[in-house]
Amino acid sequence: MLGEIVATVAFGVWVYLLVGRGGFWLAAERDTRDEPGPPRTWPRVVAVIPARDEAETIGATIESLLGQAYAGPFSIVLVDDESRDGTAEAARAAAAQAAGRLTVLPGRPLPAGWTGKLWAVHQGVAHATSTPESPDYLLLTDADITYAPDALARLVGRAQASGTVLTSLMAKLRCVSLAERAFVPAFVYFFQMLYPFAWVNRRRHAIAGAAGGCMLVRPDALQAAGGIAAIRGALIDDCALGAALKKQGPIWLGLTDRVTSARPYDHIGDIRRMVARSAYAQLGYSPLNLVGTTLGMGLTFLAGPIMALVGHGLAQMLGFATWALIALSYQPMLRFYRGSPLWGPALPAIALAYMAFTLDSAYQHGRGRGGLWKGRVQAQPQAQTQAHADARADAQAGAGAKVAEQK
Repeated sequence: MLGEIVATVAFGVWVYLLVGRGGFWLAAERDTRDEPGPPRTWPRVVAVIPARDEAETIGATIESLLGQAYAGPFSIVLVDDESRDGTAEAARAAAAQAAGRLTVLPGRPLPAGWTGKLWAVHQGVAHATSTPESPDYLLLTDADITYAPDALARLVGRAQASGTVLTSLMAKLRCVSLAERAFVPAFVYFFQMLYPFAWVNRRRHAIAGAAGGCMLVRPDALQAAGGIAAIRGALIDDCALGAALKKQGPIWLGLTDRVTSARPYDHIGDIRRMVARSAYAQLGYSPLNLVGTTLGMGLTFLAGPIMALVGHGLAQMLGFATWALIALSYQPMLRFYRGSPLWGPALPAIALAYMAFTLDSAYQHGRGRGGLWKGRVQAQPQAQTQAHADARADAQAGAGAKVAEQK
């Protein structure tokens, strides 16, 4: 009897997720959908890049940005965040043929209450907006991101056509190694489950989010939201910024093939560290939320397959049906990453690994190593912004209410 109840609830959860969670699993919100075309005018854009020990990738990022087929004024501000590997020199070398379009700022020492990345972004934005020719848009991007030649023009065209204050593209992550093929598509899938892009893009919906690798921002909206200082302690800074800016106007987030990340995750340990850096912050550093999330993930991804393997009668039938829905829901993301459809039935095992990564995130926080990134421990529970807290609460409340309905 208990098995039938668990199997029924798990199946009901998946029916809701497929039909009532913003179509997150369809991976339909892309920059190729309803593409507005080139900009009507060519506004001034300044790219701001925070960089700490990024000598291996910064050259390709700078070259791709300087190679943009963009007819308007465009320049780059790179903030060298106390790098020890020659990041600034590598950036200057990549821009040797484009004198005057790259400014390298030495980052100032990190003050209390800030994460390293946001402190660097803050300095870059302050420099970019302090000049007499202030930009119409800021492109906030990472030091491992490369852009197709038409990416900026299309990004600006979309922002102009839709009037968005934030236009963000989820950079296509590298998916080459076995660890990447197993875990990278799932990372994006889970992100979309938590922040359905269709809901992010709906003006009146409470859910807000962004992808930090590529964010085109209107400076006036950023200033009205309190600037980067308003989210200075947020580890999940992109979604915190999305929440802050959605209060100022419409935002848009989508998948893309035009913007890619070169950062490698060759081993499972690399994936674990990437997730563990911020997973517990997503839960508000709350042990209660951690327990609830673990149980919820177990019910959602593990109960069905377990019932399929060990259950009997109705429980087993519902278990197999649930497992089939899980595998089906993963197929659009696998196609986007050109992955084998056979990874679909393996999604419960992948989800179990992500649960372990999340528990490790809490463990690292307890050890005083939360938010560890390139030698810095950055987790600061007291500095979490209200915007980030609101976005997280909205995401969890939306899922929790629907699960409760199914029960």
